[in-house]
Amino acid sequence: MKAKHQRLILAIAALVALIGAGLLAASALRDEAAYFYAPADVHSKGVEPGKAIRLGGMVVKGTLKHAPDGVTIRFDVTDGKATVPASFKGIAPDLFREGSGVVAEGAFDTSGTFIATNLLAKHDERYMPRELEGMNYDEKTHEMKAER
Repeated sequence: MKAKHQRLILAIAALVALIGAGLLAASALRDEAAYFYAPADVHSKGVEPGKAIRLGGMVVKGTLKHAPDGVTIRFDVTDGKATVPASFKGIAPDLFREGSGVVAEGAFDTSGTFIATNLLAKHDERYMPRELEGMNYDEKTHEMKAER
């Protein structure tokens, strides 16, 4: 009878530890998750300063400005409905340019400027890897086919 009692206590302790670990992991993920926002979402829902998010849209032509320090850039991001000012300090990806798509990770400051800590530039839609040159994508069948 004593062995059964010990196994029951051990099983309950393991279950409590497992539930505790799951709750701790869920809490950490909720706190660290960067939610995706488009500029229109920022204007309609609002985002509290300092909250980590991902901001996605197009870099507005004519807004990309390099600061005198050589590493800070300022630009605007739009989704066609709203525009958000942003800045980034660091080395921008080669594909980052005006008129191209971007997903920026970071947070808003108290003045409403998005301070990016990481830039993810979207590739040109016409880009084709060397291995796939001479191939076409059929949207109906979702297959790659050789050009004729």
